[in-house]
Amino acid sequence: MGNESVSVPLWPLLLYACLVVVLLAAILTLSYILGQHHNDHATNRPYEGGIEQTGSARIRFSAQFYLVAMLFVIFDVEAVFIMLWALGFYELGWPGYIGAAIFIGQLVVVLIYEWGIGALNIGADAKKILKFHKQKQEKNEMVVKQTG
Repeated sequence: MGNESVSVPLWPLLLYACLVVVLLAAILTLSYILGQHHNDHATNRPYEGGIEQTGSARIRFSAQFYLVAMLFVIFDVEAVFIMLWALGFYELGWPGYIGAAIFIGQLVVVLIYEWGIGALNIGADAKKILKFHKQKQEKNEMVVKQTG
Protein backbone atom coordinates (compact mmCIF):
# COMPACT_ATOMS: atom_id res chain seq x y z
CA MET A 1 0.00 0.00 0.00
CA GLY A 2 2.68 2.56 0.95
CA ASN A 3 5.01 1.62 -1.91
CA GLU A 4 2.70 2.78 -4.68
CA SER A 5 4.42 5.08 -7.11
CA VAL A 6 2.47 7.80 -8.85
CA SER A 7 3.71 8.38 -12.36
CA VAL A 8 3.21 11.89 -13.68
CA PRO A 9 3.77 12.28 -17.41
CA LEU A 10 6.35 14.96 -18.21
CA TRP A 11 5.64 15.21 -21.94
CA PRO A 12 3.08 18.05 -21.56
CA LEU A 13 5.67 20.16 -19.70
CA LEU A 14 8.35 19.43 -22.31
CA LEU A 15 5.90 20.19 -25.13
CA TYR A 16 5.02 23.51 -23.48
CA ALA A 17 8.72 24.43 -23.03
CA CYS A 18 9.46 23.59 -26.69
CA LEU A 19 6.45 25.63 -27.82
CA VAL A 20 7.65 28.63 -25.80
CA VAL A 21 11.16 28.42 -27.30
CA VAL A 22 9.78 28.11 -30.85
CA LEU A 23 7.43 31.08 -30.37
CA LEU A 24 10.22 33.16 -28.86
CA ALA A 25 12.53 32.40 -31.78
CA ALA A 26 9.76 33.17 -34.28
CA ILE A 27 8.92 36.53 -32.65
CA LEU A 28 12.56 37.62 -32.50
CA THR A 29 13.20 36.53 -36.11
CA LEU A 30 10.11 38.30 -37.44
CA SER A 31 10.98 41.43 -35.49
CA TYR A 32 14.48 41.46 -36.99
CA ILE A 33 13.26 40.79 -40.55
CA LEU A 34 10.28 43.16 -40.54
CA GLY A 35 11.79 45.87 -38.34
CA GLN A 36 13.26 49.13 -39.57
CA HIS A 37 16.92 49.11 -40.51
CA HIS A 38 18.31 52.62 -40.65
CA ASN A 39 21.37 54.31 -39.28
CA ASP A 40 20.66 58.02 -39.05
CA HIS A 41 22.84 60.45 -37.17
CA ALA A 42 20.59 60.43 -34.09
CA THR A 43 19.79 56.70 -34.05
CA ASN A 44 22.35 55.70 -31.46
CA ARG A 45 22.12 58.83 -29.31
CA PRO A 46 20.30 58.64 -25.96
CA TYR A 47 16.99 60.46 -25.81
CA GLU A 48 15.36 61.21 -22.50
CA GLY A 49 12.06 63.04 -22.36
CA GLY A 50 12.78 65.40 -25.25
CA ILE A 51 15.90 66.86 -23.66
CA GLU A 52 19.14 66.78 -25.59
CA GLN A 53 22.04 65.22 -23.77
CA THR A 54 24.63 67.62 -22.42
CA GLY A 55 27.67 66.49 -20.52
CA SER A 56 28.25 63.16 -18.89
CA ALA A 57 25.53 61.04 -17.29
CA ARG A 58 27.97 59.85 -14.66
CA ILE A 59 27.18 61.83 -11.53
CA ARG A 60 28.69 61.10 -8.14
CA PHE A 61 26.20 60.56 -5.36
CA SER A 62 27.16 60.80 -1.74
CA ALA A 63 27.31 57.64 0.37
CA GLN A 64 24.44 59.08 2.42
CA PHE A 65 22.14 58.64 -0.59
CA TYR A 66 22.95 54.92 -0.81
CA LEU A 67 22.50 54.50 2.94
CA VAL A 68 19.02 56.01 2.78
CA ALA A 69 18.20 53.79 -0.21
CA MET A 70 19.27 50.69 1.73
CA LEU A 71 17.22 51.74 4.74
CA PHE A 72 14.21 52.23 2.48
CA VAL A 73 14.59 48.72 1.07
CA ILE A 74 14.98 47.22 4.53
CA PHE A 75 11.90 48.92 5.93
CA ASP A 76 9.93 48.25 2.74
CA VAL A 77 10.62 44.50 2.98
CA GLU A 78 9.67 44.64 6.65
CA ALA A 79 6.26 46.00 5.64
CA VAL A 80 5.72 42.92 3.47
CA PHE A 81 6.45 40.62 6.42
CA ILE A 82 4.04 42.50 8.66
CA MET A 83 1.29 42.36 6.02
CA LEU A 84 1.77 38.61 5.64
CA TRP A 85 1.61 38.24 9.41
CA ALA A 86 -1.63 40.23 9.43
CA LEU A 87 -3.13 37.86 6.85
CA GLY A 88 -2.39 34.84 9.02
CA PHE A 89 -3.16 36.52 12.34
CA TYR A 90 -5.91 34.12 13.50
CA GLU A 91 -4.04 30.96 12.47
CA LEU A 92 -0.79 32.05 14.16
CA GLY A 93 -2.33 32.85 17.53
CA TRP A 94 -0.33 34.19 20.46
CA PRO A 95 3.05 32.74 19.38
CA GLY A 96 2.71 34.55 16.06
CA TYR A 97 1.70 37.76 17.82
CA ILE A 98 4.70 37.57 20.15
CA GLY A 99 7.04 36.86 17.23
CA ALA A 100 5.67 39.82 15.25
CA ALA A 101 5.96 42.08 18.33
CA ILE A 102 9.63 41.08 18.77
CA PHE A 103 10.25 41.70 15.05
CA ILE A 104 8.64 45.15 15.19
CA GLY A 105 10.54 45.92 18.40
CA GLN A 106 13.83 45.11 16.69
CA LEU A 107 12.90 47.38 13.80
CA VAL A 108 12.09 50.22 16.19
CA VAL A 109 15.47 49.76 17.92
CA VAL A 110 17.26 49.85 14.55
CA LEU A 111 15.32 52.93 13.50
CA ILE A 112 16.20 54.75 16.74
CA TYR A 113 19.87 53.75 16.31
CA GLU A 114 19.97 54.96 12.70
CA TRP A 115 18.28 58.19 13.70
CA GLY A 116 20.74 58.65 16.57
CA ILE A 117 23.84 58.30 14.39
CA GLY A 118 22.37 60.69 11.80
CA ALA A 119 21.87 58.17 9.02
CA LEU A 120 18.46 59.64 8.21
CA ASN A 121 19.75 63.22 7.79
CA ILE A 122 20.01 63.58 4.04
CA GLY A 123 19.48 67.31 3.66
CA ALA A 124 21.48 70.30 4.78
CA ASP A 125 21.90 70.70 8.53
CA ALA A 126 19.55 73.51 9.53
CA LYS A 127 21.48 74.26 12.74
CA LYS A 128 24.72 74.81 10.81
CA ILE A 129 22.94 77.07 8.31
CA LEU A 130 21.39 79.17 11.09
CA LYS A 131 24.73 79.40 12.92
CA PHE A 132 26.47 80.52 9.72
CA HIS A 133 23.75 83.12 9.07
CA LYS A 134 24.00 84.43 12.63
CA GLN A 135 27.80 84.74 12.38
CA LYS A 136 27.52 86.55 9.07
CA GLN A 137 24.91 88.94 10.48
CA GLU A 138 27.11 89.69 13.50
CA LYS A 139 30.08 90.44 11.22
CA ASN A 140 27.95 92.78 9.14
CA GLU A 141 26.76 94.60 12.29
CA MET A 142 30.37 94.99 13.49
CA VAL A 143 31.39 96.41 10.12
CA VAL A 144 28.50 98.90 10.26
CA LYS A 145 29.48 99.99 13.79
CA GLN A 146 33.15 100.44 12.80
CA THR A 147 32.32 102.53 9.73
CA GLY A 148 29.57 104.57 11.42
